[in-house]
Amino acid sequence: MKLLKIIAANGLAMVLLITILFALTSVVLNSATRHGESLTVPDITGMPVADAIDVLTQKNLKFLITDSLYFTDKPKNSILDQNPAPQSKVKEGRVVYLTLNSSTPPLVNMPNLVDVSLRQAQVLLQSAGLKQGTLSYKPDIAQNVVLEQSVNGKLIVAGSRIPKGSTIDLVLGDGLGSGDVALPNLSGMTLEEASNLLVSSSLSLGSVVYLGPISDSASAKVTKQHPVYAEGVMVGSGQPIDLFLAQ
Repeated sequence: MKLLKIIAANGLAMVLLITILFALTSVVLNSATRHGESLTVPDITGMPVADAIDVLTQKNLKFLITDSLYFTDKPKNSILDQNPAPQSKVKEGRVVYLTLNSSTPPLVNMPNLVDVSLRQAQVLLQSAGLKQGTLSYKPDIAQNVVLEQSVNGKLIVAGSRIPKGSTIDLVLGDGLGSGDVALPNLSGMTLEEASNLLVSSSLSLGSVVYLGPISDSASAKVTKQHPVYAEGVMVGSGQPIDLFLAQ
């Protein structure tokens, strides 16, 4: 009987010891893993990256920059996006993935704006991530059509690599031309020859009238023009010139 009491007492002591050890282990594990506890992810969007890292470190959160973009209207080296989102509940030590606004703009191709309208040029600039700068005008019959494109006072050709966000200055035609121009003598020219000379003289083609039977319009020649040519005659830039052709 005495032996049974001793065995029972030892068994009870063993169970008690195991219970105590299990309880201590559970407390230690809960303390180490902060079981049941969570942290609120702070909102660091818009912060400079150095400040954002300090905030995450103080919260016992890790960080990893996974992407960088470039926006001219955002502060350089600032946080554009974060994952998990602000106010999310996470465990201590969780990695917060960051998207950064780069301090260096990427290079883009300069579009060809010459000979396109101002409206179309503005669309092309916007799609390329470029800005419209100053607009200036010079005499040309092509009103609001781009004649020159430049950056910082230097002409730039299409296809050149320039920083995104660069400002492009444009020279446009004023639609008036340079005033009066000399009237060319078109007599004896074909319609194609006369049209080309009119364009190069800042004039336009008016009415075309064929005189008599025409078997081949391409070989017909100018016999008269209006206004009538005379040496020293000046006409307004862009004025239409009527042509009369015969075989």
